[in-house]
Amino acid sequence: MAGNNVSHAHNKTRRRFLPNIQQTSLLSDALGQAISLSLSTHAIRTIEKNGGIDAYLLSTPNAKLTDEAQRLKRRIKKAAGPVSAAG
Repeated sequence: MAGNNVSHAHNKTRRRFLPNIQQTSLLSDALGQAISLSLSTHAIRTIEKNGGIDAYLLSTPNAKLTDEAQRLKRRIKKAAGPVSAAG
């Protein structure tokens, strides 16, 4: 998004509103390892609310995921497939 900085004298200069991107490491139970991703703080909160990266990716439609997230989702499905079928 874009907007204006407005000073006390009402001078306007253009500015950009950038997302708050954080480099974060999330633990995947299915893969048994930490996954390093660049995520917005809103996405981090959503993942934690859904119970972790595995639960979030498996419950989210592919249309809403990036290519990297879809590849990670396939890896998680493949690793968790035999465990969920037996249980």
